[in-house]
Amino acid sequence: MRIIRDTGRSFDLDSFLSIPLVALLSTAAEDSPRDSPVWFYWQDEKIWIIGTAADTFPDRIRKNPKCAIGIVDFNQHTGLFLHAGFRGTAIVKPFNKIIANQLLFRYLGPEIEKWDPRFKGLDDSNVLICFSPETVVVRDQSYVLPESDKKYDSLKE
Repeated sequence: MRIIRDTGRSFDLDSFLSIPLVALLSTAAEDSPRDSPVWFYWQDEKIWIIGTAADTFPDRIRKNPKCAIGIVDFNQHTGLFLHAGFRGTAIVKPFNKIIANQLLFRYLGPEIEKWDPRFKGLDDSNVLICFSPETVVVRDQSYVLPESDKKYDSLKE
């Protein structure tokens, strides 16, 4: 995986990917590109995503494995704006409960009994997407807020 840091401002990619952010998975359809918001799990320089029976992106990946993933951490109140843009290929793999639970723990916590019923008891009717990045652009596009905005932020809860 080649990391591109072309703006002079960057951040630690592994730390960034340990945060439970939402990623946009972009895949190619016959007539146009498609994107899907997904939860992800970063392990051994691969991004893992759960695909359910209702999802259409696993079929698009089977037809064309080239895809992109964009992940952003943005906070308008602090000026934080971190972006990682991945390009690479993905493959559809059989469901693996261990990887799926590691992914779900990131977003829902370790107490499975408290999870929304949609996420409990996922089985082999689901799949895993294993995305292997070829390149990733890592950019810190954070900005400084005007002093007047900082004063206003201190009044908010």
